[in-house]
Amino acid sequence: MINGFSKTILENLYDGVYFVDCDRRILYWNKGAENISGYTRSEVIGKRCADNIRHVNEHGIQLCTTECPLAKTVDDSVPREQNLYIRHKKGHRVPVLTRTSTLQDSLGQVIGAVEIFSDNSPVHSITQRIKELEKMVLLDPLTELANRRYIESNLQTRLDEMRRYGRPFGILFMDIDRFKIVNDTYGHDIGDKVLIMVANTFVKNVRASDIVGRWGGEEFLAIIPNINEEQLFFTANKLRVLVEQSGFSLDSGIVQVTVYIGATIAQPKDTAETLLERADKLLYYSKANGRNRASIRQL
Repeated sequence: MINGFSKTILENLYDGVYFVDCDRRILYWNKGAENISGYTRSEVIGKRCADNIRHVNEHGIQLCTTECPLAKTVDDSVPREQNLYIRHKKGHRVPVLTRTSTLQDSLGQVIGAVEIFSDNSPVHSITQRIKELEKMVLLDPLTELANRRYIESNLQTRLDEMRRYGRPFGILFMDIDRFKIVNDTYGHDIGDKVLIMVANTFVKNVRASDIVGRWGGEEFLAIIPNINEEQLFFTANKLRVLVEQSGFSLDSGIVQVTVYIGATIAQPKDTAETLLERADKLLYYSKANGRNRASIRQL
């Protein structure tokens, strides 16, 4: 299917590339796909994407078993481009831009499809920010997110900018549901892997201008600039859904968690204390009303 020259080109692409047959079994998986997903070629060849990377959309809908872009392209030969989220081998969700098209034989018959996917997370900005935080000793050593000290400093800066220049922003206070049960059931090493998985899902699925940090324990706080209430709730719910759709494998099964979130927009009269207090109340409103939910106001 691939000659030597073409294979050399495909193997040196940063983008992920894979081929499937008409039953969507993976026939080829390049180095770029390995780097973005964490899955090696031997772990995916002969399997379907539903067995590993499991595409979902921003609403958490499993596309591999419902509205698979590859399946549609095989059926109608129409190329497609879509922003989706794949599951990394470590469990977190990675945003990708996918492009699908058909594979045809010498007679023009469709024999499968190809998907090219690109990492859509703000990698460069995040990497640069990590270097800056490391220099300032403002990095959480486990999750490699901003630590509480940095979040507090940035929060005060945002409040000052809002009062001086009218720049709006919101915050998300996020907590992992029943995290103590995870530690008690699997041990603290697995608990740490869960924290890293959740942190990666958060930081890879916000904008480069957003700040996500570990507030303490299993609590996280995000500062989201230039946003209104509707957009903030959309962001909160997207992150909630993507965490719910994340998970990693153990011999005993898949480890998955959910989060509950309090979201609020900063007001001109807010101090850091009043803003955090309001977000904290909304966080516990989410907890008291079923968990695995985001609340931007109490009903």
